[in-house]
Amino acid sequence: MAGLITLALVGACGNDGVDHAERVSLKGRASATATVAPSPAAFPSLPAPAAQSSAPAAVAPEPMATSLSSPMATSSPLPAVGPPRFIVTARAPLARFAKDSKTAVFTPVRPAVHDATTGAFLAAIPLPPGVRSSWQLLAAAPDNRTFVLSGWTRPESPTRFFRVHLAEDGSPSDPIPVPGLEGDPLNIGYIIALSPDATRLAYAASTPGGAKISVVDLATGQRRDWSTSASSVVNGLAWAPDGRRIALVVGGWGIGVLDLAQQGSDLLAATRLVKPGNGLPLLESVAYTPDGSALIYSTGHSIERVPVDGREEPRVLAKVTLPADASLSLRFSLDGTGRHLLYMHHWRSFRVDLADGSTTSVLIKAGEHSSEGDSPNAAW
Repeated sequence: MAGLITLALVGACGNDGVDHAERVSLKGRASATATVAPSPAAFPSLPAPAAQSSAPAAVAPEPMATSLSSPMATSSPLPAVGPPRFIVTARAPLARFAKDSKTAVFTPVRPAVHDATTGAFLAAIPLPPGVRSSWQLLAAAPDNRTFVLSGWTRPESPTRFFRVHLAEDGSPSDPIPVPGLEGDPLNIGYIIALSPDATRLAYAASTPGGAKISVVDLATGQRRDWSTSASSVVNGLAWAPDGRRIALVVGGWGIGVLDLAQQGSDLLAATRLVKPGNGLPLLESVAYTPDGSALIYSTGHSIERVPVDGREEPRVLAKVTLPADASLSLRFSLDGTGRHLLYMHHWRSFRVDLADGSTTSVLIKAGEHSSEGDSPNAAW
């Protein structure tokens, strides 16, 4: 399809990312099925198929970034103060096809702040210049006030990151773009993680031969990469409270802990396996307990806990019930106290109290383009 499809951008989007739509025209053979991925991050965990040939094509390894000599967090974690008060949601731009048309119209949307107890819409989060819409990736610091989000610039263009801080009433600050990534295509996976002190961002990306984990300094844009050819899927990332390690979920391998002090760029060589993957149910999200002694993770629709040293068997904390149309795996956000777990299904948030396994649910009330499109991702 790559040789058959021409992308034609019609119209413009303003920097506010709200009042304009962008058209992407797919022109090809009449019999071809038109599909749209509004960003290179749409299906990042699947490496692009190699061209058909009589001999396998050699894949040149990507150069690994090494400008960030010390990728660990630089200060103490931001303190968690009680149960979370706010939920931040992010979603992809809305794509629509008119009847019998191969032109997709993308309507930009902004990320939003919601009341964590009622789901009420509190504020739309502003976007930095050059970012036309929200994308679906976001991460939170333990304080429930500091967030990093990703933004959509335009089809086939880099995804951007920016920081936002919430005031005590939930109102967002002006966005602060993360420098140094403007020219990186960033085929980002489905997860990013913010260090506890909010100075570093970890993200997963696909590469021609597998996958990589990157840590970037939010102030300078300097970066350190680790890569693996053993898997093309990294499903989960989480920083340890001390900012010196990152827990990760690698498809087909399991859950491990990456030591950021290790030299070299081989991801699995620098990672200690804590829980091997066993096929089904699927391993998805992972988070550290506040004291750093254990990992909380999802396996299918079950929430489990395992000591970081791996010397004890995992313990089930909660089992969640989702409708038949829900994903087979569960993506969650754990708050800074380590007690409250958040996951989404369509436009409803579910709050699990890990102390007793109870679940409460509220409808997320959107602002602009209320409840349209796919379910947003959420963090607190």
